[in-house]
Amino acid sequence: MTDLRYTVRDEIRLAYRHRTGNGPTIVFLPGYMSDMDGGKATALDEWANASGQAMLRLDYSGCGESEGLFADQTLDSWRDDVIHLIDGIIGGPVILVGSSMGGWLMLLVALARPDRIAGMVGIAAAPDFTGWGFSDADRARLAQGETLSEPSEYSDQPYITTAAFWLSGEANRRLGGPIPLDCPVRLLHGQKDADVPWEISLQLGEKLRSADVQIRLIKDGDHRLSRDQDIALLIDTVAALVKD
Repeated sequence: MTDLRYTVRDEIRLAYRHRTGNGPTIVFLPGYMSDMDGGKATALDEWANASGQAMLRLDYSGCGESEGLFADQTLDSWRDDVIHLIDGIIGGPVILVGSSMGGWLMLLVALARPDRIAGMVGIAAAPDFTGWGFSDADRARLAQGETLSEPSEYSDQPYITTAAFWLSGEANRRLGGPIPLDCPVRLLHGQKDADVPWEISLQLGEKLRSADVQIRLIKDGDHRLSRDQDIALLIDTVAALVKD
């Protein structure tokens, strides 16, 4: 386990763990209401340690060990957290690994820093979920400034969506047209995913300009893709991308 460190952006301390080593640096982007100590992130970090690979894990503002209030955050602020750390901590190219919402953030980060991105790996990537992930009734409530609170099967804490986050998501939707990224992309998605339809990965693969896009569908895989065989597939996918 690498030491927990902090950097400051907009007067908020962001927590991160940076493992130096061979490049490109793997940057893990957690999902919504998740943090850098999840099973996929830590398993990938253990592999990075064993293989001498550089890796960065981080907690977005308002999440995990980072300061800030979760309810104050938006997709834009979390994108800027990632960019701040990449610009300030890492020298050289990076491979972005995004889980669920982190798969949306990896697109936004890559579009902001295309020259830094050596590749991307999406795990049940969920771009544009503020559009397809809510009912018309919930969208109307969010548009009126309400905050939604729902039980979460992944946490004891309720699943919170603020109007500010939803509006920032609507402004950052990317599946409506070509996505001008040319790096290699690997997308992993379980076909028993009850949260993010696996067809979203097919749409994303179609919209990416890159000619080097591979999509792996796991027929019995769920949203988390955290079983031993799922973790092994993730590590193999990242390792092959690093080697290439």
